[in-house]
Amino acid sequence: MKYDAIILGAGLSGLAAGIRLACFDKKVCIVEKHVEIGGLNSFYQMKDRWFDVGLHAMTNYSPKGVRSSPLGKLLKQLRFKHEDFQLCQQKESEISFPGVSLRFSNDFELFRQEISEKFPNQIDGFDQLTQRIRDHDDLSLKSGFLSSRSVLAEYLTEPKLAEMLFCPLMFYGNPQADDMDFTQFTIMFKAIFLEGFAKPLGGMRHILKLMVDKYKSYGGELRLGRAVKSLNLSSEEVNSVTLSKGEELQAETVISSIGYAETMRLCAPEKFPEDSLQDGEISFVESQYVLNVQPSEIGYDKSIVFFNTKDEFSYRKPKEMVDLASGIVCCANNFDYPKEQEGLIRFTFLANPDLWFGLSRTEYKEAKSYWQKKTLEAVVGFLPDFRDSVVFLDTFTPKTIKKFTGHANGAVYGSPVKIRDGKTPVKNLFICGTDQGFLGIIGATLSGVTVANIYGLKASY
Repeated sequence: MKYDAIILGAGLSGLAAGIRLACFDKKVCIVEKHVEIGGLNSFYQMKDRWFDVGLHAMTNYSPKGVRSSPLGKLLKQLRFKHEDFQLCQQKESEISFPGVSLRFSNDFELFRQEISEKFPNQIDGFDQLTQRIRDHDDLSLKSGFLSSRSVLAEYLTEPKLAEMLFCPLMFYGNPQADDMDFTQFTIMFKAIFLEGFAKPLGGMRHILKLMVDKYKSYGGELRLGRAVKSLNLSSEEVNSVTLSKGEELQAETVISSIGYAETMRLCAPEKFPEDSLQDGEISFVESQYVLNVQPSEIGYDKSIVFFNTKDEFSYRKPKEMVDLASGIVCCANNFDYPKEQEGLIRFTFLANPDLWFGLSRTEYKEAKSYWQKKTLEAVVGFLPDFRDSVVFLDTFTPKTIKKFTGHANGAVYGSPVKIRDGKTPVKNLFICGTDQGFLGIIGATLSGVTVANIYGLKASY
């Protein structure tokens, strides 16, 4: 069977690419190895409760009517209304380091005022840095690597402030150890500080269902439980796609959202040997705690807290299975939407994927139990002790992340090398999503739109 486009992966970027092409009457087929949609931003059910896999909160929030924002552009391109996403804003979040904390919300002026009060001799430099970030073209598909640490050193003389800026931006979208590409830094700075956080009412399954319904309404075909066995090349192009059960599909264009290295491994190995592919190593352990009280009732009123127990922030694959020195605490209840019946607090810590993948089944179960206890102890050190209120918990690891995403090493943000223009060495094969470098939920979805427009619709950019 022949299509105008075959899309690998039914995550946000793949679905967005599919919607964009299908709404222009292209014959499109999305193939997904899992029986559920969403990839890293999927969802699952345990004990009659629904949990999001990768979502703390959506970045890039903007109010209704702001059409120039990433969210506004996305809604226009996919033909959704602002109210369709049912987004509920954060109340107040925080970056917490030894001896100092910085509050922020979806009003950037709060964050700026916090920096002015806590680091008064840095505010001029921070304002200049902010202006450079506003002026930076982070949508350019041709930008090369520029060290964010070197850029921040031009404007800030207080190392702790720089580390505090890096902490949430790296945790929310950085595939590299310790440094960050400046374009990625500006994307995440705008997404978190200049725009802000929100959560969709009903979680990601609400938005994913909207996208699938939209895609199918335009005639798009979705095949779940269909892993790709190989991309078959002829004359430097993908000639056909072979699925795991032997079915063969053809298309003029193939768009992959499953990662660059993971995609090229489906092609001829002699053309793309392993030493030419670079896998990511940044992965996480996350635990979700369901409480029988509202977190605010026990004294916890923040939406998200990014914490670090040292003056210097270390963002790399840890030597141990889990790095307890820094992490994220997210409270689903502390967003501006109707009161939940149960409380929910979620912890995230950096993890070493090599050590998790090397365990036997019994060792893996024991390690999850051990690190559940250790991470809880680490967080209770600076939060109200809610252990007596826990009624259910679940933990996922780099192994879980690999299961949902297919990313080698369970690397949440994929390869440290991004393909900004979406092109691969194969003429009709293109990359969207994480490894194009558009991160965050809105960024990943816009990535699918952008690649579809340029290479599927041949739009000029």
